[in-house]
Amino acid sequence: MAASENDILRRCPLFKGMTDEEIAAALRFYRAARRRYQKGDALIRIGDSVSRFALVLSGTVQIMSDDLDGHHMIMATVTPGQTFAESMCYQRTAESQVYAVCVEAGETYWMSTEGLLKSGDGECLEHADRFLRMLTLKTLSMNDRIQILSKPTIRQKLMTLFSQYAAREGHMFNLPFDRSDMAVYLGVNRSALSRELSLMKKEGIIDFYKNSFSLPQGKKLP
Repeated sequence: MAASENDILRRCPLFKGMTDEEIAAALRFYRAARRRYQKGDALIRIGDSVSRFALVLSGTVQIMSDDLDGHHMIMATVTPGQTFAESMCYQRTAESQVYAVCVEAGETYWMSTEGLLKSGDGECLEHADRFLRMLTLKTLSMNDRIQILSKPTIRQKLMTLFSQYAAREGHMFNLPFDRSDMAVYLGVNRSALSRELSLMKKEGIIDFYKNSFSLPQGKKLP
């Protein structure tokens, strides 16, 4: 059964545990505006001024950056219930240094943080507390990425990535990207990545089909 929109919103710390009425009030507080995108559409471009942040309702968005040689780097893959551009919105970033691209058609809510800047009532304080918790979780997520990129070998990068997902979702989990995107996310060559995955499967370390992975019989990664 497909999740309702409010169920998807409750995956986000901004709306977690809220009733339907409270969610409706929160969407008004953030002045949420719904937008639909097709695959390949740009949601944020390099140099854009960022005055709103987005919450993905359906589809998938990737946050990208390019190095000096023009190589693409995936900074984050954003799926339903997750957000992006929160820090840039809150800081009123004049020129974005990253760009956001729709890689699977879907919808987002674009939301304003202006209400958080108003001192006053309990509603504002509650939303500010939720927003701060969300930013804290995002910081922890970036730390996970740093742990992956700091590993010297492809296998170590993969084992770190799989361990992170297994810790959150159990011994069976789905990754939000295909092989090409996984290679970009890990900062490795795609062919070398495919070889290493095949070796790990042959050795019984991991099993997979496309982007679905499992630890055989629930055993932990070495």
